[in-house]
Amino acid sequence: MPVDLIIPSVGESITEVQIAEWLKKEGDEVKKDENVAVIDSEKTTLELPAPENGRLRILRQAGETVPIGTVVGRIETNGEPAIEESKEAKAPAEKKKAETPEPLKEKAAAKTEKRKEPAPAETPVSAPSKPARAPETEKTEPVAAAPKEAKEGERIVPMTMLRRTAARRLVEAKQQMAMLTTFNEVDMGAVQSLRKEVQEKFEKRHGVKLGFMSFFVNAAAVALKEFTQLNAEIRGNDIVYHERYDIGVAIASDRGLVVPVLRGADKMSFDGIEKAIGDYAKRSREGKLKPQELEGGSFTITNGGVFGSLLSTPIINPPQTGILGMHSIQERPMAVNGQVVIRPMMYTALTYDHRLVDGREAVMFLRRIKEIIESPSHVLIEG
Repeated sequence: MPVDLIIPSVGESITEVQIAEWLKKEGDEVKKDENVAVIDSEKTTLELPAPENGRLRILRQAGETVPIGTVVGRIETNGEPAIEESKEAKAPAEKKKAETPEPLKEKAAAKTEKRKEPAPAETPVSAPSKPARAPETEKTEPVAAAPKEAKEGERIVPMTMLRRTAARRLVEAKQQMAMLTTFNEVDMGAVQSLRKEVQEKFEKRHGVKLGFMSFFVNAAAVALKEFTQLNAEIRGNDIVYHERYDIGVAIASDRGLVVPVLRGADKMSFDGIEKAIGDYAKRSREGKLKPQELEGGSFTITNGGVFGSLLSTPIINPPQTGILGMHSIQERPMAVNGQVVIRPMMYTALTYDHRLVDGREAVMFLRRIKEIIESPSHVLIEG
């Protein structure tokens, strides 16, 4: 018999999702646990697997927003035709018409005839006066929104729920926070030398490459313990200082930016950080990140350098009070001990909520990051 394809719960606070796309077409044969659709929530993108082997019937189309628990499709498991859509969803007007008693039909017909008579001229309504209230029996039907039509040379694509939520949160952050950005530059020479020295041994032992992000996660965890305002949030009229160091790492995917969280980053090893980030990136591309993995971060790091960004002003991920931006490494002439030398330099940026973090603390925090990165000899990297 047909088996329902139901939108599952994707997090406590999420009540609806958007069907981003169907990976299979109407009537396609699918296997159990094979992904048949991609769904977007306000926090992440997930894939919807088939509950059984069979033939797919699509009940809700791509682009529709549906509540959690909605039946969006069915799988015909034994060759039987799929059950049609529920009576509530199918032809409600016809159902209402069929159930209407004859006397009411006659009354409705008479009412329709009456509406055909010319309407009296309308009397202008002055500003202080109120228009007459329409009879309860005559309800005005809502006017449907005009369909969106692309002009020549345009292509209209609905925003995903993830993108809409990100847009809303970024605007809220700009409106509600007193955001300010401070900059510094870091000599990456020591880190580059250390990576070159231990990379082969590190990758052979741990099965993952040693990247730059693990150095910055480690440095941020150290600096956050010294400058606690950057690991806090404003909650009403109170300041909440976090005694945990859960650092979010921004990851770009085809469907939008996500920020999975490294729990207890201050206790993580370098290989643990690299493996966790690699796993998050992989599952982000596959649409398999869990909502709880994107919640509860106390600070964020974003690396625009992987796309070639030289300098930027990152926007805080509320309710956090700070975000660290990494950028491209460029060889530049620098004055070192009275001589001009070429050094691999990276601009860093710290955007902070000035309501809670003063400029002094922000500048010193970023300087502390610089000190740790430029002198990584104290960092214990298990090669």
